Amino acid sequence: MERLWGLLHRTQRLSPRPSQTIYKRVEGTQQWRLEEEEEDGEEGAEPPIHFCPMELRGPDLGSRAGKQNLGLWAATGRRAAPYLVLTTLLIFTGAFLLGYVAFRGSCQACGDDVLVVSEDINYEPGPDSHQGTLYWSDLQAMFLRFLGEGRLEDTIRQTSLRKRVAGSAGMAALAQDIRVALLGQKLDHVWMDTHYVGLQFPDPAHPNTLHWVEAAGKLGEPLQLEDHDVYCPYSATGNATGELVYAHYGRPEDLQDLRARGVEPAGRLLLVRLGEISFAQKVASAQDFGARGVLIYPDSADFSQDPHKLGLSSHRAVYGHVHLGTGDPYTPGFPSFNQTQFPPVQSSGLPNIPAQPISADIASILLRKLQGPVAPQEWQGHLPVSPYRLGPGPGLHLGVNNHRVSTPISNIFGCIEGRSEPDHYVVIGAQRDAWGPGAAKSAVGTAILLELVRTFSSMLSPCSQPTLLPGFRPRRSLLFISWDGGDFGSVGSTEWLEGYLSVLHLKAVVYVSLDNAVLGDDKFQAKTSPLLISLIENILKQVDSPNHSGQTLYEQVMFNNHSWDAEVIQPLPMDSSAYSFTAFAGVPAVEFSFMEDGQAYPFLHTKDDTYENLHRVLRGRLPAVAQAVAQLAGQLLIRLSHDHLLPLDFGRYGDVVLKHIGSLNEFSGDLKARGLTLQWVYSARGDYIRAAEKLRKEIYSSEESDERLMRMYNVRIMRVEFYFLSQYVSPADSPFRHIFLGHGDHTLDALLDHVRLLRSHGSGDPRAASSRVAPGLGFQESRFRRQLALLTWTLQGAANALSGDVWNIDNNF
Repeated sequence: MERLWGLLHRTQRLSPRPSQTIYKRVEGTQQWRLEEEEEDGEEGAEPPIHFCPMELRGPDLGSRAGKQNLGLWAATGRRAAPYLVLTTLLIFTGAFLLGYVAFRGSCQACGDDVLVVSEDINYEPGPDSHQGTLYWSDLQAMFLRFLGEGRLEDTIRQTSLRKRVAGSAGMAALAQDIRVALLGQKLDHVWMDTHYVGLQFPDPAHPNTLHWVEAAGKLGEPLQLEDHDVYCPYSATGNATGELVYAHYGRPEDLQDLRARGVEPAGRLLLVRLGEISFAQKVASAQDFGARGVLIYPDSADFSQDPHKLGLSSHRAVYGHVHLGTGDPYTPGFPSFNQTQFPPVQSSGLPNIPAQPISADIASILLRKLQGPVAPQEWQGHLPVSPYRLGPGPGLHLGVNNHRVSTPISNIFGCIEGRSEPDHYVVIGAQRDAWGPGAAKSAVGTAILLELVRTFSSMLSPCSQPTLLPGFRPRRSLLFISWDGGDFGSVGSTEWLEGYLSVLHLKAVVYVSLDNAVLGDDKFQAKTSPLLISLIENILKQVDSPNHSGQTLYEQVMFNNHSWDAEVIQPLPMDSSAYSFTAFAGVPAVEFSFMEDGQAYPFLHTKDDTYENLHRVLRGRLPAVAQAVAQLAGQLLIRLSHDHLLPLDFGRYGDVVLKHIGSLNEFSGDLKARGLTLQWVYSARGDYIRAAEKLRKEIYSSEESDERLMRMYNVRIMRVEFYFLSQYVSPADSPFRHIFLGHGDHTLDALLDHVRLLRSHGSGDPRAASSRVAPGLGFQESRFRRQLALLTWTLQGAANALSGDVWNIDNNF
């Protein structure tokens, strides 16, 4: 450009008589005319420049000076032409790139693997709206305005006061009230379904008992169980007699440690503490090690030691089911509709030994009677017994008389149909039943669910005032569900999944659970599928902290949790209500909770889980924390139901596989010595990563306005979780077919446990025992090859499916 201006300036200096072209407005017209005036100017003086609309006339070509100037202009033009063309191309290219970047700024697929929506993404209003376009910030503002009008706290209080054990008359009345509440909103569909399931209840005429056993083998004095109606649903019934042994939390590693210290758990009753793993896992581990029965108690060491905080009474026992699975254990893999008759079959997760909860007071009496070695320091608790010993102790007799009852349970559904993809469902649900008051267990979740129904229903209606935003209609359908039978192991939700499995794995996008959402207010934890981690992080940055003014929820979380992946994000455990959606149905799911710092909420699954206690634990901040949960869940629903492209991070599973393979790598030398290799797994992982990267690039270069293309991408993205269900095992035999979350020989954890036997030489490695598959048999090459094939081809199938059409698959296998 400097060269070009220099040439023009040189031309001006070469003119024999410097002239100045002055543009004057001609009187009487609206146009500008050019008049040429010859003025003598001082040498080196720069002529003034005026920019205005004009009619341009060149110099008089008839004059000699004019002809000379024309020649100079022509020469200069020829020399400047390449620079003018280059300048024009540069300007055009710059404008094109700026326009392209501005257009791509609205693409939802920008980023690495996570699909993030820009603040300026537009959300089209419903077909009946005549107002402007809705943007993400508009939808946020609309959602928060309507959400602020609710009465969450009052609903929590009223729900916790109602008797609502599954199958009871109180539960039936509450179900009808919730159905009426849904019918009163602007939902497209409201309905109920009823299942007839086998639930286990205590027998009032024959309560469960615990007795000392005298030296001669006769029953001695009874130990009075304070809460006769506190029990373990699905415990084996009958009697169990044996010496008592203390086994810490009852984990496989605890029982292995017990055995290593010379105390044999087989043939004895185990006393185990509440916590770390579920009731069902404790009983299953005890059964695997040959124990005859299990007593489960709450130790005050596992709760807050702050004298200013509430604690569980020492005479309270804690309720918990012991079915290692979900759903009706008497119709495993099949729905319990209309009392359908199936051949007599039981879930393999039902225990064969009895189990019973006891209070800390009863546990103290038992611990004082124990002899034998002193328990390790980390096993010591805070009951008035010092020190804790491992045992054995005197003989005990446990009698469990629970009985099975065929019980009708009802799930309640409300639906807002989607505008563009009505056959794709974003599902949100909450458990409605509770064994006790259940304020934290289910009343909070139920209240938030009803509030979200009301809020989204209000958003659907166009505003009457023209200055406000129009109503909206989500692209995908929103499905709100109130579950029954949750306290018995997510029975209501699992039976629904079993009944509609062939449909749901094609239509359900994500499940969001509201259970156990408020157990404190210090820390936040998300138990989730890897597909949702990035979206959760993004939403947390847009929700205000309930107890730190000026902070977002994300800032609060990161202040209290220094490691995002280790402390905040957790895999879904089997006792989560969201577990079946992912491990059984292949639908990505999340359950998030606010918790107390360091210690668990002490009243969960007890008669003390009341509104008053929950309110006191949160020091009056229950409404604010519940509101924050509602904001988080609601904004998740908006993003999942209304983004053009589903914001699921399908590339994350490549990292998950890499993490697990890292654990296998240490055994590569042992396998190589036997002529075995893990190369197949490595290759399948590589194919998955390449398929994910290829899909990401396709999305990035595509047009968001192409509805057909977006739907095709969404179908591939939403089924990623389903791809990780092993297609090579039967759902009836192995209902949890997910290779990362499931249970059985097809899972990556089972393969890892088996490979560890290469170094344990069949000595009963506790981690190998946790797989519950052929414990104690040592490493078996044939079994290893089968496990490797099941795992590899499931992972390879996921890579193939993510690639799209068969002609796009490029396996390097």
